[in-house]
Amino acid sequence: MHRHSDAVRAVIFDLDGTLYDPRKMRRLMILEMARFAIGHPGRLGDIKVLQDFRRARERNALSAVSDIENRQYSWGARSSGVPEDRVRRIIEDWMLNRPLRHLPSCRYAGIVKLFGRLKEIGIRTGVFSDYAARKKTEALGLVPDVIVSATDAEVDRLKPDPRGLLVAAGKLETPVGECLFVGDRDDKDGECARRAGMPYFIMERKRWKRSSESDLLTELTERFRICNG
Repeated sequence: MHRHSDAVRAVIFDLDGTLYDPRKMRRLMILEMARFAIGHPGRLGDIKVLQDFRRARERNALSAVSDIENRQYSWGARSSGVPEDRVRRIIEDWMLNRPLRHLPSCRYAGIVKLFGRLKEIGIRTGVFSDYAARKKTEALGLVPDVIVSATDAEVDRLKPDPRGLLVAAGKLETPVGECLFVGDRDDKDGECARRAGMPYFIMERKRWKRSSESDLLTELTERFRICNG
């Protein structure tokens, strides 16, 4: 957690692991993969492609390269030793599309109402994710003012590079020091905020998992000067 003297007039949320329970999602996806493997035994290699893709992305997170949207698949292809177009198909299927059906059941309690309460008190909201975020945000039933992804052409950098947060703040028309970033990983989200010069809060999953929107809002307002926009 990072305190800041400026009043908070916008809250930007990380997506994966922050707005929904990643452990529950992982269990559901493992079950889905198991059923898939039984029905398609020749496609067991797809699981390794997924693992290699994630690891390659982590390894290259600090790379100041352009065209992340396409380059991430070439990283995965080199790691797995399979064609790039196959990596793209697998990732789009298993990471971007199949999880959508499970998101509503994995969403943290109170998140939808929290977004509503923030809007009621004049606080603008945003979502910033390392992955494509619009479909996931919609599946969660959330309507933030701004949605930004690391793979957007105007960002083109992975966390902890601060560019995504700076772009989000610009779209929210709010000074960086008056935005609050809420995430779940200090090494990614916290470091990203520190580099951007933005106050941040790293949530404790166990505490937020069963919280109501009033609990979540109280948690934030007790630590930060959240003011009407």
